[in-house]
This record gives sequence, structure tokens and C-alpha cells, in this order.
Amino acid sequence: MTASILFWDWLRTVSHSFFGKDQRKWVRLKLAIPVFVRTRGEDGKDSLEFATAINVSPGGALVVARRSLTKSALVSLEIPSAPIASVDGMPSSSRTMRAKTVWVKHLDDYHLLGLKFARPLGTDAVAVPRVRLRKARSAV
Repeated sequence: MTASILFWDWLRTVSHSFFGKDQRKWVRLKLAIPVFVRTRGEDGKDSLEFATAINVSPGGALVVARRSLTKSALVSLEIPSAPIASVDGMPSSSRTMRAKTVWVKHLDDYHLLGLKFARPLGTDAVAVPRVRLRKARSAV
């Protein structure tokens, strides 16, 4: 067996034992994507780590990293890619996503980081206005 097959078998076992029933809002894509994880520690120092997102959805990602993060730590994920010039008619895409750590699981040499994106992928960069519901006025 290759190392990648063993890794995915291990991940399936770990994810079922840690997370039990799957209660996600979005379907996750099981892709191994290299990412840079940028954080700012409590001491104010910035850190940068090369990690792997092992599954991604519009709402978040599961990242395997060597460095542990605290729950609710704010992070920036950047997918390394070659620079591409903008082309007329093609939608622009971002390769940097802001996220928040919602859970951390510690393994022997690695840490599983459950990240929730600040804005779900595939939404416009402009903030979506929230509709404020008001009480109906009484005719009396």
C-alpha cells in the first residue's frame, strides 16, 4: 500500500472515532491541499506554517498542522499558486481565506484543526446585508 492510501485509511478511522455522526451544513471535498496558515500569537508575534487542508467545504476546512492553535484563534489560510493575470469575463477568485479555529484535536506529532471561514466560499466579497425583521405595527 502507498503512504497516501494508509493516510486516508487512518484519517477515516480518526474522524469516525473523534467526530461520530456527521452533522455538517455543507458537503466536504476530500482533497489534500497545501496551505499556509498565518496566525498572531498572544505575544503579538506573527507565525507562518506550511500545512495541509485535508478536506474543504464552503464553510470551513480540516487542516493538519504541526503547531497547535488555541480554540477561537483567528487564522488566515493562503493557497500557494502561480500568479494569474486577470482575464476579462472571468470571475476573480481569492486564494486567501480568513477563518476561526472552532476545535483542535491533538495527535502524536500533528494537530487537527477545525476551521470555520469568516465568509463561506463562493459568496461575493461584499458583505451581504442582514435583513432586520421588525414587529408589525398595530392598527390600534
